[in-house]
Amino acid sequence: MAAASPLHLSAGLRPRKSSIALAVVAAFISVVCAAPAQEQGEVSMRLDVVAWGDSIGGLSFKTPRGDGKITARAFTYSEPVQYRGPRLLEIHQTGSGKIEKTELPGTPDDEKHRSIPLPLPEPGASDDGPPVSAELARRREESPTLVSLALLPASSRRATILLAPAAQGTYRAYVIDDDPAKLPSGSVRVHNLAPIDILMQFSDGTRRELKPGATMNIKAPGGHTAYRLAYRKGEEWVVQENNMIPVPEGRQTQFVVLKSDNRFFLSADGATGGYLQSVTLTREASP
Repeated sequence: MAAASPLHLSAGLRPRKSSIALAVVAAFISVVCAAPAQEQGEVSMRLDVVAWGDSIGGLSFKTPRGDGKITARAFTYSEPVQYRGPRLLEIHQTGSGKIEKTELPGTPDDEKHRSIPLPLPEPGASDDGPPVSAELARRREESPTLVSLALLPASSRRATILLAPAAQGTYRAYVIDDDPAKLPSGSVRVHNLAPIDILMQFSDGTRRELKPGATMNIKAPGGHTAYRLAYRKGEEWVVQENNMIPVPEGRQTQFVVLKSDNRFFLSADGATGGYLQSVTLTREASP
């Protein structure tokens, strides 16, 4: 079974208060609205579930062959689950879903982000997330434990499901086709899950503008690549970050740019800085 690795936080990419960018939809991401034709067929693959927010426990996949109990860790891989069943995956939850939080150790870079306090909502403020899809709401009438639907790739050996909080205790699922053939060892895939255009520049001279939901692969000889991240503000590009992405040989690496107000991105004292956030997901490459 592939080993999971800790999450690498990119210094300088820390949030100010905003809603999670749930409007991002692209070819490599499937946001389920569940047309009947999409439900047909059966798939077999390994699945990783990542929480786009606080870690989520008590999850299971409902399939004709039984349930697989899983925990979605905050912005990092957990143990992969072998899945065989309908392409339209039902994700159920028992209990509150809350799990014990683990504090991440601070780094010297955190000292750079201790001047701008995070604006938090007033007590009692509501932030329920996007509405529940019609198909999910219909199914929940018969199965109250159902909290998300994920439309899996029709032909793939592996996929990652990002679960973002939505209304009424449900989750919006984003599905990334993670077939190993599409992300070879020694390369990194960059995802723009922010609601704005970004510009990525790399040490090999590659320069690419990514629309919301767009993705790109970049080779990283030597086990890392330096990058510059900028985002569009009006007609201008605002440079946010110059940093390094570690890309270990023999591991599959994904670099995700997003916008989130989750406390996961805060420094130890609650300070924050920067307009966007980033996470680097890395795991042992599948054969």
